[in-house]
Amino acid sequence: MNLNSEGIVLRQTKTTGGRTMVLLFTKDYGKLSTGTSITGRKKARSSLALHPFTYGNYQIFESRNYRNIDRADVIRSFYKIGEDLDKYMYASCALELTEKILPENLPQPVVFDLLIEFLGELQDRKKKYDTLLIAYEVKLLKILGVSPVLNRCAGCGKKEELEYFSVPAGGMYCASCVRSEEQDEINRQKTSDKRQECLIYRPDFDIMKVIRYLEKNPLTSLKKLALNQNAAEFLMDLLKKYFSYHLDVTDLKSERFFDNNR
Repeated sequence: MNLNSEGIVLRQTKTTGGRTMVLLFTKDYGKLSTGTSITGRKKARSSLALHPFTYGNYQIFESRNYRNIDRADVIRSFYKIGEDLDKYMYASCALELTEKILPENLPQPVVFDLLIEFLGELQDRKKKYDTLLIAYEVKLLKILGVSPVLNRCAGCGKKEELEYFSVPAGGMYCASCVRSEEQDEINRQKTSDKRQECLIYRPDFDIMKVIRYLEKNPLTSLKKLALNQNAAEFLMDLLKKYFSYHLDVTDLKSERFFDNNR
């Protein structure tokens, strides 16, 4: 059976015999693991379509236990991303995160379009790449149906005193719920030597306003938006813990770059 779809290369790995394994995010079929023998100067354009950060059209032969890319044509190559180390690492983080949250063989066209939009905006952006990545992650959470609760306390439902953010509860937390959590932690320590990470934070900026704005507005409208360094670092770390807790996304290799450059 032949499959034809637009796609984005998430990852490629060279193997023996001139073969290349390609992890492809297709618009029509979702994430697919494929192989290909497309190489060489005569097929230079097709070879380019196998590089990460490439948006192309792919013809794939599929049998019961085998997929092979027979033809690949570039629609848009975000080659400028590879010319800037910082851009490259932010793009790598977005691709790796997307790979982790995507199941095999399940179309996710909204995520696909969002990733194309992200790569295009990142390629053209001059600075503050972290703001764009944070917006991408916030929008991913919304698409996946696990957005933080912002309009009420995620613990008791109260709409006042929303000064905290609880990762385990999945959103804003009121002062009463925080006090209750603190008491529960004291009680746990009396019966166990293991101390659990609290994962409740008190941001020093209006986190509800920022997340709502990033959820509501398309990435193309954020060209002039730049979060200050403290807010950006706080949200990067918070979202890392949020994806880990609620979607079991951990140990992204690309995140080591950010940890080492803070």
